[in-house]
Amino acid sequence: MIQLNSVSKHYPAGFGKTYVLRNINLDINEGEFVSIMGPSGSGKSTLLHILGLLEEPSEGEYLFLDHPVQKLSEKRRTELHRTQIGFVFQAYHLIDELTVYENIETPLLYKGLSSSERKSKVADILDRFNIVGKKDLFPNQLSGGQQQLVGIARAIITEPRVIFADEPTGNLHSEHAKKIMEVFKELNENDNVTIVQVTHSEVNAEYGNRVINLKDGWID
Repeated sequence: MIQLNSVSKHYPAGFGKTYVLRNINLDINEGEFVSIMGPSGSGKSTLLHILGLLEEPSEGEYLFLDHPVQKLSEKRRTELHRTQIGFVFQAYHLIDELTVYENIETPLLYKGLSSSERKSKVADILDRFNIVGKKDLFPNQLSGGQQQLVGIARAIITEPRVIFADEPTGNLHSEHAKKIMEVFKELNENDNVTIVQVTHSEVNAEYGNRVINLKDGWID
């Protein structure tokens, strides 16, 4: 599903280059739950952004669903984002001016679904996440754990094949963090959604089936 061949990422620095990632070779199969770990500054978030088509590698080749990413048109890349990829961020990234219902519905508007289809899908997911009673609230009226649940609901409403999660429980109490990780595990096991998470937490990493350790931009 995901294949990186000798991928590096660098930025210009004076007359030279500063490498953030070096010679990364990585295969992730459909249905895996992979955790990327490593100290701060090891390149974890950069790797996740490359995997999620938010950044380009400086060198090497990235194949996503057998497509060479560097050769994708902007239109095709956007299409993959909207149909195959879900993102969950540490900072939630909900739209403050929209209700819970509207935040979850937003990705469906981009897909051009009819009003009745959107209503049905959002109702299903509100029920699944047990947040029907919160649908008319705004993000600032929710706890951190509830906001992250809404973020995950929004990420999976389009039924993506892979979810990229960047420190998804970084701002949460342990009880909320556990609930979020159990949601990911259920998505992975019951819906066969591939999950790639960046985490500092050994406990969170144990929910997955493989850990990739990064150190100074290299796979350790």
